[in-house]
Amino acid sequence: MNVQLNDARSERDDVAVDVLRDDLYRRFSGAGLKRQRTRRLFQGLGWTLFVQTLSGVRRALDLLVAVVLFRFLSPVIVLTFLVLKLKGVPTKRTPRVGRFCEVFEEFSFALPDSRLGRVLTRLKVHRLPVLLNIARGHMSFIGPRAVNPGELSPRERAARRRYDVRPGLIGLWWIRQRGNVNFDSEAEIDSEYVESRSIRGDIGLGFRALPAMFYGKSLVAAADSINILGIDVNNLTMTESIEDIMGRLDGPNQAQVCFVNADCANIAYRDAEYTRVLTRAPLTLADGIGMKLAGKLLATEIKQNVNGTDLFPRLCDALQGTNKGIFLLGGRPGVAEKVSGWIRETYPDVTLSGQHHGYFSPEEEENVVNQIRDSGAAMLLVAFGAPRQDTWINAHLQDTGVKVAMGVGGLFDFYSGQISRAPQWLREMGFEWLYRFYQEPRRMWRRYFIGNAVFLTRVLQERIKKPRPGTEAARAGV
Repeated sequence: MNVQLNDARSERDDVAVDVLRDDLYRRFSGAGLKRQRTRRLFQGLGWTLFVQTLSGVRRALDLLVAVVLFRFLSPVIVLTFLVLKLKGVPTKRTPRVGRFCEVFEEFSFALPDSRLGRVLTRLKVHRLPVLLNIARGHMSFIGPRAVNPGELSPRERAARRRYDVRPGLIGLWWIRQRGNVNFDSEAEIDSEYVESRSIRGDIGLGFRALPAMFYGKSLVAAADSINILGIDVNNLTMTESIEDIMGRLDGPNQAQVCFVNADCANIAYRDAEYTRVLTRAPLTLADGIGMKLAGKLLATEIKQNVNGTDLFPRLCDALQGTNKGIFLLGGRPGVAEKVSGWIRETYPDVTLSGQHHGYFSPEEEENVVNQIRDSGAAMLLVAFGAPRQDTWINAHLQDTGVKVAMGVGGLFDFYSGQISRAPQWLREMGFEWLYRFYQEPRRMWRRYFIGNAVFLTRVLQERIKKPRPGTEAARAGV
């Protein structure tokens, strides 16, 4: 029996060797290598044909839409051109860098600096001649921003991919910038667009641009501190916020970090103690599209939507290798442990000092504080929800021994997998709140549909009372 088994195994081994030998011969013999080269050639030609066809379809759509718009808007374009011509104002030609780094001239109207000119500029009439650039193939409706020569050099690796496509009027960077979620550099976002580019995606970008037009452009050069409904907010970008927090971890004093969204502002409006906590906090950051709209209404633009959910992974990245430990406090039993698991898997060089759920009794509170202090953590994240998390930090910060304590709301639910976050495209439109309502309509309807309306009403009332720059009241300091 054993002899028969050995013979069978030997026969199978011989067959396997023969198959392997035949396969190697087919692949690496002269004929086999020729077949591989031919196959790669046809694959390359097929991919090139596909890309050219896709590019041709996109180009045809651009041309069709440009012609239709030009025909529809021709009375405005021709009238503006003739009026400026009679005044001796030529059509403006601005050098831009296009596809494959070829320089072209972007057409626009040089409108006068008058009341009518400013109104027409606000209506984007000065941009109408760019339809000629699109019709001539210099530009597209959707694509990276058309930059000046010398700006975003193709020698920079991050910027290289953006020149593989035509520049556009609207792009992914343009939308994220207006949604205050442009946390990465323009070159990186342009590369992301090029890598995932499709006609369906471009149509989606076109629809996402509609609310973005209303939000307006974010201003990185805006004031560093603003006041909304009596709350002083540090008006920082995401990068500036991370740098500020990391600096406080090395500083001599303990610090509390607060996030303020429309719901927090509503709570603070009727809770004097919560308002005092927010006022005393060394770092208070604007969170959510509601705060951006408030800033716009009050003529004090918010730089970026610095929410805890987007800040958290960037903070973990900054903490890697620093030996500055994090303690996680909050959520249901087991949730903080899942967040710790996410950190270990995604940022293995981050020091985890400990975790504890948020369902402890007043009698257990002292033990929890002692556990945080004994852990030696440098940073404490508290997920109790507002205003409890912020008032709790204010009361116990000194006893915990941490350098920085931050209230993070529902962050643990997202990173533990308990609740899924809104898709990126919905966040870019400023509709993440709508997704949260979809997930928990019974709990969220009052906050979003009534609370947001109340918040914006209060902001409008403040705007009416606020003296405008240049008025007698403003000059008198009233």
